[in-house]
Order: sequence, then C-alpha cells, then structure tokens
Amino acid sequence: MQKTKDLLNAVDVYLDAIYYCDVEKLDAVFHPASSLFDADEGKIFPDPIASFRADVASRPSPAGRGQKRVEEVICIDWLSPVSACVKLRLQAHENVFVDHLAFVKGEDGWQIVSKVWHLESTAEVVPA
Repeated sequence: MQKTKDLLNAVDVYLDAIYYCDVEKLDAVFHPASSLFDADEGKIFPDPIASFRADVASRPSPAGRGQKRVEEVICIDWLSPVSACVKLRLQAHENVFVDHLAFVKGEDGWQIVSKVWHLESTAEVVPA
C-alpha cells in the first residue's frame, strides 16, 4: 500500500537522522512544534525539538564511529489514513531505545509530531 510505503520512507529519514546525527534530516521529519518525552527516571522529561536537535548536532554519530545499524520497526498503528503511531527499536552507540513516534501527514508529507522514548537496555557496539 502506498501510504505505508510513504510512512516507512519518513521512518527511514528519522533513522538516518539518528544514525548520521543529521539535523537537516531531523528538520525534514519532525514538525517544528513537535515535542519529545521520556520518563525513565520516574519523572516526565519533556524535550522540545530545538533541544533535541542541538543534542543530536553535538554528539558523535554512530556512522562516524563505524557502528553497525541495528533497527527494527516493531509495529505501525494506523489511527487514520493520515495519522499513525510507529513503534521501533534502535541502537545508538551502546544505548538501545524503544521509540513511539506519532506521525501525521500534512502539506509537508509525513512528519513526527511527538516522540516518547525509553532506554530499554545497553548492548555491545557492533562494528559495521
């Protein structure tokens, strides 16, 4: 189905942005008003997109460190033809995260409007 293919292309942009620490790709896939949240410490930690973007820009990329890409789309929950929640797992350096990405399709295509993430575990970094 074309809508699934288009959504998965946006997911790929997100995964590329994280793997390469590419803020232009982040800008392309995140809606400018999006927010990110984490609650791993028992408190809700909001992270506005500008803060997340600065963090990504300042860290070494997994690609630059020669890390193998470890990524898995766990599920897509379609809320409507123009909105979906994508659950995925990825490894960035030694950290293995599970992300829930809320996507909506508007005039600029599929964009992330919110992200909730969880540090699931740590794992050995496998070279590419």
